[in-house]
Amino acid sequence: MAPRINLPPLTRTLLLINIALSILNASLRLNKWRHELDTMSPAKTMIMSTNYLSSPQWAIPYLALVPTKSIRYPWTFVTAAWVENNLLSLAISGSVIWFGGKYLERAWGSKEFGKFVIFVTVIPNVLAFGVYGVWHAMTGTPEFPTPIQGLLALEAGFLVALKQLVPEHTVSLFRGSLRVRMKHFPALFTLANMICGPLLGTDTALWLSLLGFMTGWIYLRFYQIAEISGASATGGPGAVMKGDASDTFAFVAFFPDALHPFLSPVCGTIHATLVTLKLCTPFSVQAVEVGNENAASRSEGLPSIMDGGPEESGRRAEADRRRALALRALDQRPNAAAATRTASTSTGNTAAVAGTAIMGAEGSAAPT
Repeated sequence: MAPRINLPPLTRTLLLINIALSILNASLRLNKWRHELDTMSPAKTMIMSTNYLSSPQWAIPYLALVPTKSIRYPWTFVTAAWVENNLLSLAISGSVIWFGGKYLERAWGSKEFGKFVIFVTVIPNVLAFGVYGVWHAMTGTPEFPTPIQGLLALEAGFLVALKQLVPEHTVSLFRGSLRVRMKHFPALFTLANMICGPLLGTDTALWLSLLGFMTGWIYLRFYQIAEISGASATGGPGAVMKGDASDTFAFVAFFPDALHPFLSPVCGTIHATLVTLKLCTPFSVQAVEVGNENAASRSEGLPSIMDGGPEESGRRAEADRRRALALRALDQRPNAAAATRTASTSTGNTAAVAGTAIMGAEGSAAPT
C-alpha cells in the first residue's frame, strides 16, 4: 500500500502549482523553440540548440516576468515565482515547499502562512521588475531581456522564518562534516547567490534572494500577527502581538557576532532615519520585553512534524492529551471525595434533625 502524503492544504496546493506551471512553461518553451528552429538555417540551428535552457529568447512572457514585455500580463507578478526552467531548480523548489511549507503552515496556520507567501513572492518580483526596468532605461533594452522567475525569493524568506522560529537548530551537512546553525543560513544563502549569480550569468538570483531576504524579514519583524506564548501572554490565552521585537530577530542578529560592533551603528542609523521619515515605527520597551520572552519560550530544534513525521506527531499529541486527562481526573478525585463526605454529613444532620422533630411532634400529640 502506497504511503499517504500528509501535507497541510495550502502547502499541497503550492506544490501542485509549482509543478503544473513549470511543466506548462517547459511545454510552451519547447514548442516555441521548435517553431523557431524550423525557420532558421542549419548553422544557426546548431548554435540555438546549445542555449535552449539558458537563452532568454525562449522565455514565455505570459508566465515568466520578462521586463518591458510582461507589463501587459500583470498576473505574471504572481505566476513567475512558481515557474522553474529545469529539473534541478524544480526539485529544489519542490523540496523547499514540501519541508519548509509543511513546517511553517503548521506553526502559523494556513491564513498567516498564505499572507507570508504572497508577501515574499509578489513584492520581490515587483521590485526586481522595477530594478531591471530602470537598468534597461539607462543602458538600453536588449532584444531579449532577462526573465525573472523561480522561487529563490521564497526560499530566502523561508530561511528567515526558520531563523526566527528555531535559530539554534543545527543542520548537519556532508554527513556531519559541516554543522551550521539555522540562524546563519539566511545570510549564507543570500551571500552565495549574490556572488554566484553574476558569475554564472544568472544575475536575477542576486536580486531575488536579496529582496526575498529583506521582504521576509520586514514582514516578520513589523507586520506578522503572532500569538504570544509563555509567561509573556499577559493578556491571557489568544493574546497576540504585531511583529517580532525580540533582540534575537534584529537585523544585525543575522550576521556573525564578531561583526556586530561594526554593523550595529550602521543598522541603528538606518532605523533612526526610517523612524524620522515615519516609514518605520519604533518598538516600545514593553514590546521588546514581550518579544524576548516569546522568543525564549520557543523550543529549540525542529518539532516532531519535521523529525518524526506526522504519525509520530499524532502519537505524541494523543499521549499528551491522555496525560492531561489523567492529571485532571487525579485532581478531581480528592475534590469529589470531599464533596461526598460533606454531602453525607449534611444528609446525616438533616436526618437527625428530622427525627428529633418527629419525636417532638409525637410527644406533643400524646395524651397527658
